Amino acid sequence: MSTTNRSYTNSLPFLLTGIPGLEALHMWISIPFCFTYIMTLLGNSMVLLAVRLDKSLHEPMYYFISMLAVIDVTFSTAVVPKMLGVFWLDSREIGFEACFIQMFFIHTFTAVESGVLLAMSFDRYIAICNPLRYTIILTSSRTIQIGLLSLARGAGVMTPLMYLLTSLPYCKTRVIPHSYCEHMAVVELACADPSVSDLYSLIVATLLVGADSVFITFSYGMILRSVMRLPSQEARLKALRTCGSHVSIILLFYIGGLLSMYLQMFSFGLAPHVQVLVADFYLTVPPMLNPIIYGIKVKQIQEGIFKLLRQLAARSISQAD
Repeated sequence: MSTTNRSYTNSLPFLLTGIPGLEALHMWISIPFCFTYIMTLLGNSMVLLAVRLDKSLHEPMYYFISMLAVIDVTFSTAVVPKMLGVFWLDSREIGFEACFIQMFFIHTFTAVESGVLLAMSFDRYIAICNPLRYTIILTSSRTIQIGLLSLARGAGVMTPLMYLLTSLPYCKTRVIPHSYCEHMAVVELACADPSVSDLYSLIVATLLVGADSVFITFSYGMILRSVMRLPSQEARLKALRTCGSHVSIILLFYIGGLLSMYLQMFSFGLAPHVQVLVADFYLTVPPMLNPIIYGIKVKQIQEGIFKLLRQLAARSISQAD
């Protein structure tokens, strides 16, 4: 294909189908996605406000939780508003650049979340296995640096992938059988060999997520060994409760991600709408559940949110009077 024709085809917008085969039910399908998005915004905003306003929560562990809240809000906002536009208004068109920007945000913040979860496992490892040096090793400034490093790492490895993908000519069709610009669904529309971008994405996913999951497993293995050596059963239960929320979020993130990825790669005889729904729920449900898990598992966050709600209620009553 000539350069001129390639530039022309790559300037045309894509069309999102939503949920293939279930277009007639889009209005009903939109209800749970709208609900999860509202709860994601409310829940994560409450966590951020609680950590911001309660000085007792100005510690590395809660800073990492705040980073996850920012990631969840950004992640959801990159996907759900356009998805609801498809469901509600049949606004299926998405610009070529907008499609890859959305894909960049999805992949980048997935990598960033993996890095923050690794940092959280390191935080708990230091707090439980080497508590006397905790405040020396994990200062507030160092915590922020770790968060920025996770962001830089995610953006750094995804930028070359976006360059490779946008360089491909897309001339087969403009219809993406999905409710967002899902990587594999978009690549299938290319009329050139995408093996280089496929190889790069495979290497990045293996090295990035694979290495993070190995180090996280090692950290919690060391934590479990240290906890079992504690003389007091109460101390052991307290330590396990502290790590319980982190482990729940890690399992939700990695198991859900692997399930979604493998269903996109291999159909396993499932209908296309099932594959799309699994991918959609993976992008929308964990960001909603994360702050709920914090509220249930992390007592300090729960108390901070209740304190914030009491302050808001008292302010509303005083203004009414």
